Amino acid sequence: MPVIESRIDTGGSQFQHNREGLLKLIEEWRAIEEKGRKEEESKRERYRKRGQLLPRERVHLMLDRGSPWLELATLAGYKRHDDKDGSLAGGNTIIGIGYVSGTRCLVSASNSAIKGGTMTPGGVEKGLRMQEIALQQKLPTVSMVESGGANLMYQADIFIPGGRTFANQARLSAAGIPQVTLVHGSSTAGGAYLPGMSDYVVMVRKRAKVFLAGPPLLRAATGEIADEESLGGAEMHCAVAGTSEFIAENDADGIRIAREIVRNLNWNASRPRLELLPVRAPLYDVEELCGVVSPDYRKPFDCREVIARIVDGSEFLEFKNEYDQQTICGRATLHGHQIGIISNNGPITPKGATKAGQFIQLCCQANTPIVYLMNTTGYMVGTEAEQGGIVKHGSKMIQAVANATVPQITIVMGGSFGAGNYGMCGRGFGPHFIFAWPNSRTAVMGGEQAAGVMEIVTREKWQKEGKQVSENDEKMLAMFRQNIISQFEKESHAFAATARLFDDGLIDPRDTRKVLGLCLSVCRESKARTTFPNTFGVARF
Repeated sequence: MPVIESRIDTGGSQFQHNREGLLKLIEEWRAIEEKGRKEEESKRERYRKRGQLLPRERVHLMLDRGSPWLELATLAGYKRHDDKDGSLAGGNTIIGIGYVSGTRCLVSASNSAIKGGTMTPGGVEKGLRMQEIALQQKLPTVSMVESGGANLMYQADIFIPGGRTFANQARLSAAGIPQVTLVHGSSTAGGAYLPGMSDYVVMVRKRAKVFLAGPPLLRAATGEIADEESLGGAEMHCAVAGTSEFIAENDADGIRIAREIVRNLNWNASRPRLELLPVRAPLYDVEELCGVVSPDYRKPFDCREVIARIVDGSEFLEFKNEYDQQTICGRATLHGHQIGIISNNGPITPKGATKAGQFIQLCCQANTPIVYLMNTTGYMVGTEAEQGGIVKHGSKMIQAVANATVPQITIVMGGSFGAGNYGMCGRGFGPHFIFAWPNSRTAVMGGEQAAGVMEIVTREKWQKEGKQVSENDEKMLAMFRQNIISQFEKESHAFAATARLFDDGLIDPRDTRKVLGLCLSVCRESKARTTFPNTFGVARF
């Protein structure tokens, strides 16, 4: 297979400028994550006095030591709703893909150290996405729960989506996907159904509290007076109600039991045997990725330079390379997985759209996963493009993306604008996984273009009205233009996009190869794995 020959001068000033800019963006993103972790760490003494582990400690203890861990959506809800300073980024939950007792699972933990682990709208949305991943990728779930329930200030945004989480639990169980839940503390009201609908439940003695109505609400509603332990404690649920199968003495003991449960699922016994090609490192250092790409999404770069630094042996068999040079398609191997790659060196032209549409169908024919490396301003516009059938051919590409029968994984490397986001398998098209680099931008169009459109529309309106444009009108228009640019810049920023779950999380460009390798492995296994579904899911009687 042909090898990509890099043309990047790694000692040049442009490379160094790009690297410094991208590393700065990575540092800003990591600082936001660290803010939440510092908030959690500040509660350490309080947790120690209660004999508890911090939420992130619970996750670390649950995971196999030294095994891969891919945390997802770490900035979910960033600066939305009541997150004023970014310390609530992540939606008060820690969620990712990791290994428990040798079994690859979706692992989650309520971050009870921050606002009692109450669920924010962003946290609910994140949880729903994680359930979608678990169902599609056939991943057992392990949940560590300690939450004050829904943030009542935003109940209108949480109530109905929150109900869907329980419907998803029922569907996961019915699909044969085991759910193990460990209750470390409070899981009340609607949250009581989370363990109730799980397949296996572990509760920590004297700490777990699971009831539909706590003592104050019970007294107000019925006049009955009851204490928390008799109403919803671990001992009652294990010995009387039968809601829990196991009782633990403390957090660590509960994690030990949960790991034993996962071990006894025997999940790996039915793991399909999948042959992979030998894994070879790229010829170019992945560290160079930060210098290859500009931190300014408006500055173009050759996507082949990225491909050369993530695929095995830097080998890439380009498809129809003479037909269109703005949409790049080709075959490669990544961590031993054969893949198709579609990427951008500019807007998607009519030729680029037909080329990509054909390539997607060929990948489906060969049962080859597709990786989209997105950096596009969108589909080409203008008289020539319209007469060339950009709407017709762009529609064919979008149809191919929407109906592809193979796993599709998207990395947003730069621009993700307009219908280009759709054609390159953005969030709305259900990629199996989608991640973004911290320099990326996602919007219907660029801020300058949006401002230009609004200015033209306003001037045409004034002209039709016969309005004499004054100096004040020009100043107002200039201010209006700048406000639009500022709004688009804020809303399209990578941090804002990931806050809205437009992706499954930001990743360091240098981690792209590892992330893709893990995700390809997950998708490959899920497609071949046989599960044992039932009609309604496992229920307690």
